Amino acid sequence: MTRARPVRGARLAVRKPWTASYPDPLTVRAGEALTLTGRQEMWEGHLWLWARGPDGREGWVPDTLPDAEGRAGTAYSATELTCAPGDTVTALDRTHGWVRCRAADGTEGWVPETHLAPV
Repeated sequence: MTRARPVRGARLAVRKPWTASYPDPLTVRAGEALTLTGRQEMWEGHLWLWARGPDGREGWVPDTLPDAEGRAGTAYSATELTCAPGDTVTALDRTHGWVRCRAADGTEGWVPETHLAPV
């Protein structure tokens, strides 16, 4: 069975719990330099790169984020959203098997797409 991919503004139900992995994740503005460490991971068929931002914070970034000069092509935050079954979230963005969501209390972060279902 193929799941429909969430689109911006879609309401989604959390079907599996997720706990944010990093207490102080990487955040960069468009055009800021990224230091790619060479560490890579395939996750759900998508390539992720371990990067360090200008402030020294590190985290996973989608392989499409860095441009040819190693700068962030867009603003990006690796903040994850801790959530539990029964929560309802709103989709804000989607990439590489993850959905950036907003919770009812206004907090935002990434959740694995496999943990979400349409309402």
